[in-house]
Amino acid sequence: MPYVPQDVLDRIAALEREVRQLRGRAQMRPALNQVLNGDVVIGEGGRLILRDPDGTAVFETGQSPSVGDYYTAMRRDSGQVAFAIGANSYPDDDAPRQMVRIWDRNRNVVVMDDYYSDEFLGRPWIPVQLHPTERQSYTGTTYEPAWVGTTAAHNAVLYLNLTTYANTGGAQVRVVLTHDGVETQLDQWDCAAGAWTGRTIEHPLDGLQFLSYFTLRIDHRAKSASQNCETRLYSAYTRNTFTENEAPDVPVTAVANAATAAPAVSAEGV
Repeated sequence: MPYVPQDVLDRIAALEREVRQLRGRAQMRPALNQVLNGDVVIGEGGRLILRDPDGTAVFETGQSPSVGDYYTAMRRDSGQVAFAIGANSYPDDDAPRQMVRIWDRNRNVVVMDDYYSDEFLGRPWIPVQLHPTERQSYTGTTYEPAWVGTTAAHNAVLYLNLTTYANTGGAQVRVVLTHDGVETQLDQWDCAAGAWTGRTIEHPLDGLQFLSYFTLRIDHRAKSASQNCETRLYSAYTRNTFTENEAPDVPVTAVANAATAAPAVSAEGV
């Protein structure tokens, strides 16, 4: 019988004891597919990706390898994106970083914040309340409101479409926005006699913040005494910006708050 050193036998016995302990602990501890207490951390540019059986990534979160911002995206099992925060939603996606969007099944964006304005909702577009007055049809020569209403600002750009009929002498129409007691005339125009004159107004909601209230008024007047004018409203809503130039000016209060919050810089530190 070959000679076996005593220390080897001792080592084998110790290994057997450790194996028995590991088996017992494996039965006592939770399975490795559960996290019952604590955090799962993915850092240093890593991502968490969930794929369906055919390999389609239906959920992703982490740092975008192409853009570099941190994003979260959810896709349908067809691969079409349904929800996203940040970039990497579509190939060659040029949306601003950290933009939030929800797509329908036909790849239309149905919910989003505004592309060019950090302040406002982009979609859906929200109706503006405008109600007719008893002077919607009017014979006076001084301005009186034909339509009036107060609305909370949801989107960045105001859209109005209306038309006015004028009898002999013609008429004039103006649109006035009031916010914090300040009236701003957005537009004013003449209407020819004996015809309907249509008008479309698209105007950024300058100086307003999200959900701040503004009052809109459509005034009209006849140019000749005892002659009638009538104004009809077709559309009134707010929409998202289409170009960078449509982004509203930052409210004065927001500028002041930002200046107050910013740390002072001394001349020596410049």
